[in-house]
Amino acid sequence: MNSLARDVTLIYAAAWLRSFGIGFLGVVLGVFLYRQGFNSTAIGLVVAAGLAGAAAATAIVTLKADRIGRRKTLFVLSLLTAAGVFPLILGSGIAVLAPVAFFGMLNGMGTDRSAAFALEQAIIPGLVSDQRRTWSLAWYNLVLDASGALGALAGGIPLVAERWWNMDLNASYRALFICYVAASLVSGGLYLFLTSQVEIRDTKEPAKVLPATRATVTKLAALFSVDSLGGGLLTDALVSYWFFRRFGVAENKLAILFFAVHILNALSHLGAAALAKRIGLVKTMVFTHLPSSIFLIAASFAPSARWAVALFLLRESLVEMDVPTRQSYVAAMVRPSERTFASGVTNLTRNMSWAISASVAGIFMQRVSLSFPLFLGGSLKIVYDLLLWRAFRHAAPPEELGAATRPAT
Repeated sequence: MNSLARDVTLIYAAAWLRSFGIGFLGVVLGVFLYRQGFNSTAIGLVVAAGLAGAAAATAIVTLKADRIGRRKTLFVLSLLTAAGVFPLILGSGIAVLAPVAFFGMLNGMGTDRSAAFALEQAIIPGLVSDQRRTWSLAWYNLVLDASGALGALAGGIPLVAERWWNMDLNASYRALFICYVAASLVSGGLYLFLTSQVEIRDTKEPAKVLPATRATVTKLAALFSVDSLGGGLLTDALVSYWFFRRFGVAENKLAILFFAVHILNALSHLGAAALAKRIGLVKTMVFTHLPSSIFLIAASFAPSARWAVALFLLRESLVEMDVPTRQSYVAAMVRPSERTFASGVTNLTRNMSWAISASVAGIFMQRVSLSFPLFLGGSLKIVYDLLLWRAFRHAAPPEELGAATRPAT
């Protein structure tokens, strides 16, 4: 195995461990906090604090990671992530939990959208060819979602342990959170074995970002922020809480549901890479994401748990197909030295938007309707799809500019 392939493998392994913890945290966080006496508004604020912390960390990654060192940055992020769940282990109140959730980037999304995720997106395209870029990112996201699926399944362990082995429910939850700490620390250790190939060669001076790149990245970031305003209303922690409160779905069944969700997400990444090769990255992003939002809106009106689950699974089979294609498209539209900037800015705006909408999702649930975040989130995502298609349908990445599409000279 050459050094580049070894680096990619190490990144996949570290991402696997990180996503496993995020997977079960997405299932249990909202329900655990509810069992601890937190109301919907407080749960939304905790989730928002974690997302705001992820946004702040992504900003630092964008501006400083290439100069500090990508390996060192990834290691430090892992240590902070491990620290983020200690208030859950100790049973702390909102006054402690919220600020620690911020600094520890506590992820209630259920899906990895962390600062480490943003930096890894900038690293992977530099380790593979343009022709392999979309597929490598598709496999990367498959690793994340497959691990997240197993993590989501692990989210049912506390309730199973209580019912089958008469274990204290809170003690079972805390054991799971300790596993999260261990996974984060091992993940951080793996980054220390990456080679210098993952680094930007000249870190004495910050890479200059071309005006054209800034314009493209700004436009993409603005569009992604609309999508993320919808996504922040739909974190796994809040959606599992919605199923729990509206239909009485218990944690063990929620674990199975979100296991299926992440498996569908994982498989869809490979489908996205194959489809993008045939119809292009932008068409794949829009034509798969739009129907997924329609299914989500329909789920908000579902009369029973069975209908809600069916519509939600249909949505999840499509909604993540824009992820590897979006990552590949962003990397393709900028120079290699600008990829940390492009990935950082686009992920930063996404994280900020998630934090903003997650902070009000609980208020909407408590004061408007328990299902209102699903309806509003789906509607915002439809707006994003239409705007993205209008703005970028004619802007193709290098690998799509073949003989048939390359402008005449």
